[in-house]
Amino acid sequence: MILATARVLAGALLVTLGGSAYGQNARDLVEKAVQTELAADAADHSHWLYFDEDRKPNSDVKQWVAETSGGDLHRVLESNGQKLTKADQQNRMEAFLHNQSAQARQRKSGQHDDRQATEMLSMLPHAFIWTKTGTQGSTTVLHFKPDANFRPPTWESRVFAAMEGDMAVDNDQYRIVSLKGRLIRDVKFGGGFFGDLKAGGSFDVERRQTGKNDWQITETHVHIQGHALLFKSISEEEDEQKSRFKRLPDNLSFPNAEKICSRSTSNLELSQRNICRKRRVLA
Repeated sequence: MILATARVLAGALLVTLGGSAYGQNARDLVEKAVQTELAADAADHSHWLYFDEDRKPNSDVKQWVAETSGGDLHRVLESNGQKLTKADQQNRMEAFLHNQSAQARQRKSGQHDDRQATEMLSMLPHAFIWTKTGTQGSTTVLHFKPDANFRPPTWESRVFAAMEGDMAVDNDQYRIVSLKGRLIRDVKFGGGFFGDLKAGGSFDVERRQTGKNDWQITETHVHIQGHALLFKSISEEEDEQKSRFKRLPDNLSFPNAEKICSRSTSNLELSQRNICRKRRVLA
């Protein structure tokens, strides 16, 4: 589903990035942006370190995340308002490094999200009626609403028939900068037995350039009422922010990722250290 673009956009098809978004009709611009994203992801084997703040109804986590070819390593600093000691942070990382089953489950979940993101992203040009609404800085803003002629090929894609919103595309690189929308009507799966999403729910995905040809999701906001058994990897209530991106070696191993995570310092930790220093000076 759309939030799965949070893992962003696998697929193939190399396209030329020359020209400009100005002057193209809306659907052609969306098509080029989609193909650019699919091509970029197919060619991208980079790994990143970033600071993650993820809030869900029963889970509020602040953590460092280091990506490797074998999966993502998490150094949790704070969970549900409770700060973890360095020993606890280390123990959690060690437990994951020695748990092959947990690593396999994480990889399987990530692969599922990637496949679903590819399928859903590829449908964007054809699932909606697109209209250019203006420009914001270096981006072109397009409005989308359901296309009555679109026939969803999967249960998951039926949500497109109830979705309306806006997408911003970078004029020079044809990269998707933001995608936000809302459900304009209820969506039921299997008469509501397998899923029931209520009208009025919203989502907002923001992306930023972190390298020469690298774009990352920096914010995800999802607020949808209901339940959806089909979308197991998607939380219906979530606010996530990612920051302090740093490129890591492409062949990074889990042990080296652990060392990098252990050395990383968040703004929260820096603030706490400054407070301690000030207290020592005043004492």
